[in-house]
Amino acid sequence: MNRLEQAAGFELLDDPCAESALVCESLRNIARSNRWFGGAAAVRYGLRQALIPGSRYPDPLTFLDVGTGLGDLPRMAQAWARERGISLRPVGVERHTAAAQLAYRTGLPIVVGEGAELPIRDRGVDLVLLSQVAHHFAPDAIVRLIRECDRIARRAVILADLRRSELAAVGFRLAGHALRFDTDTMRDGVTSLRRGFSAESLTALLARAGVSAHVSRRPGSRLVAVWRPGT
Repeated sequence: MNRLEQAAGFELLDDPCAESALVCESLRNIARSNRWFGGAAAVRYGLRQALIPGSRYPDPLTFLDVGTGLGDLPRMAQAWARERGISLRPVGVERHTAAAQLAYRTGLPIVVGEGAELPIRDRGVDLVLLSQVAHHFAPDAIVRLIRECDRIARRAVILADLRRSELAAVGFRLAGHALRFDTDTMRDGVTSLRRGFSAESLTALLARAGVSAHVSRRPGSRLVAVWRPGT
């Protein structure tokens, strides 16, 4: 499969051959970070833009999470939708075998693959989530990744990522020490925040990909864009 060019800097999860035990420990702490530091809230915000509670939808809606990690976000999304009378059938895409195995053990169906060439037909899923993945890649690769998500989505794409912030990086260091995050998670969290986007730079990348979407600033140094495919 095609590989996407990495952004400047390096994180453990940039290496698909990284040691399984280290990957699993880091992903467990990322799932905790999602709960406490805005990652899950950003996805819920995106879901509120993509879905209208009380509307009639096919039962169920397919929901694909690209770079799913432990699968905590699609499981959260499924529970969020269920409370609003909407049925989601989540599926994860993950290139790390160790992460894919852990997510699968929680009951999440998994496709092992690369974001550069998702093994899904055009308009093959209802909703696509790309959460905290894009900042790992160089600009040209991000544009290809956005186009690929747009290609496979039938109803909406939710892109949620980090807003570049030195202040948030300092806060993450302090909170990570208090929560006893492992060394890799501590280092990578700071690197991720430095690799993050401004609202303007993310808007420009979306435009390069042929997508017109408003980028919203959300708590926890998060940015969220939601769009209908083909727009």
